[in-house]
Amino acid sequence: MVPYIQFIGNEKIVLENKDSLECYDTWPSPTVIFVDGPYGINGFPGDPKDTRMLPEIYAPHVSAWSKYAQPNTTLWFWGTELGWARMHELLEINGWEYEQTFVWNKGIGHVAGNVNSKTIRQAPVVTEICVRYTKRVSMTTFDGNKVNIKTWLRMEWGRTGLPLYKTNVACGVKNAATRKYFTADDVWYFPPANAMKMISDYANTYGDVSGRPYFTIDGHEMTEELWEAMRAKWNHIHGYTNVWSQPALHGRERLKVAESNKSVHYNQKPMSIIEYIIRTSSDKHDVVWDPFAGLATTALCCRRLERSCYSAEISEETFNRARIRLSELELIAAI
Repeated sequence: MVPYIQFIGNEKIVLENKDSLECYDTWPSPTVIFVDGPYGINGFPGDPKDTRMLPEIYAPHVSAWSKYAQPNTTLWFWGTELGWARMHELLEINGWEYEQTFVWNKGIGHVAGNVNSKTIRQAPVVTEICVRYTKRVSMTTFDGNKVNIKTWLRMEWGRTGLPLYKTNVACGVKNAATRKYFTADDVWYFPPANAMKMISDYANTYGDVSGRPYFTIDGHEMTEELWEAMRAKWNHIHGYTNVWSQPALHGRERLKVAESNKSVHYNQKPMSIIEYIIRTSSDKHDVVWDPFAGLATTALCCRRLERSCYSAEISEETFNRARIRLSELELIAAI
């Protein structure tokens, strides 16, 4: 099947009718990985009937995500509470750091009139969860070992031969550098980019000559841009919390089969939620991966937000519907 490809300025929208495992090594490295795949609830064709099967299904995908992710990549994993619980260990051992759980609250209308109070044995479920992970970053020391950023900072400064309090002098602060950026305890802060550049410049100016250069990354001199790229992005949007209270799609946004008026896709997500995810964890011109594209809502949101999107949908029928959806909107945009 020929992939759908669209160019919007400098951005590229790609939708392939393949298993995403066949695509990862051809896609550019992502800033965001949006995972809305199997739930383990037998909810749609190809979805396993038991959440215990999820780690085996996802294992090769998680390995690929870890291989191609950048230090600033954020992974958003959708599922049920139990489905995510089954997956957490696999994500963690593959280098993904848990950050936060978001709850999509669809409201009582999601089950209104559909609950038999005589037979139900649990509270009605009106939620899904989406869990945010960031890539665990390892830094290479001067002797070739891999350590976390906090340890690397202290080791690099130790090589300079300068006393630790001089980090405050480098940053022009009273004690914030020693108390926050170079602390040995658990209350550690990632140094801001401007502070990191001043620390590097000071170390390379006044540190032991025989140890220079200091605070290089992969052989490159420290810059603010290089340092910012060492952690996941977060663009805060006021008014949002970790609970998304929004009804499931029932209106014009929900795609339906004309003949039967049935929903085309069981688990179509609201564009507003997907746009929130993309806005908070990426910037314009960044790359978003959607390994389980469904109706390509993520690609559509990326087009609106000026991000490139690389997505795959294994079902030929769903792929065709998604391609038509993108093509129709492309024609509308051109008018």
